[in-house]
Amino acid sequence: QVQLVESGGGLVQPGGSLRLSCAASGFTFSSVAMRWYRQAPGKERELVAATSSLDDSTSYAESVKGRFIISKDNAKNTLYLQMNSLKPEDTALYYCYARLGWSTYWGQGTQVTVSS
Repeated sequence: QVQLVESGGGLVQPGGSLRLSCAASGFTFSSVAMRWYRQAPGKERELVAATSSLDDSTSYAESVKGRFIISKDNAKNTLYLQMNSLKPEDTALYYCYARLGWSTYWGQGTQVTVSS
């Protein structure tokens, strides 16, 4: 069955960096568009970054553009989110997402806390 398992979250100071990973299994990872979402306490879940299933293009929320980089390692079936210049407002639970046909799949989330 489809599984998405995130890791790499933690506590980091403002200006610091983290790299999140999402290990995927149960589907052909290389042909599926993947996304990272996040949800802060009391706020709605928001799309952070996405890959395309058609080419190597990527897209980002305005709030993270220039600071975050989404990438895929198809050999390892792993999605990454490199997060640089982190800000307190980046504090949230970060989720990996995949859509396969009419079905959507989410990981369990990994917590990122940016605080001094």
